[in-house]
Amino acid sequence: MTLNIYSQYFSAKLLFNDVPRRAAMVMLVCTSEAGNVQYEAAVTFFPHNDEEDYAVSYDAYFSKVVYEGKGRRSKKREQQLLAEFRDHIDELAQQAGGEVHWEQPLREARW
Repeated sequence: MTLNIYSQYFSAKLLFNDVPRRAAMVMLVCTSEAGNVQYEAAVTFFPHNDEEDYAVSYDAYFSKVVYEGKGRRSKKREQQLLAEFRDHIDELAQQAGGEVHWEQPLREARW
């Protein structure tokens, strides 16, 4: 079972595949299967050509596993991972040559 624990859209900047990306969706994703749990920090950059454009293109998708182990979802673990979340996303964005503008959310967070 895969769940988005947290997701939110932000203004962003990245040039990828010769297409300017002006927004990003950031996510903390949990996958739980057969007694194992994995959390992944992920960001996908998309064009956001106007205020109504939320067509997410997954060609500029970057992620990393931030926790993996035996067990199941834990609210305490999720709070800890969310406390470190921006650092992981900033690292992914920087590696791709982009940035997420945390001070410019485009939509409310989804929990």
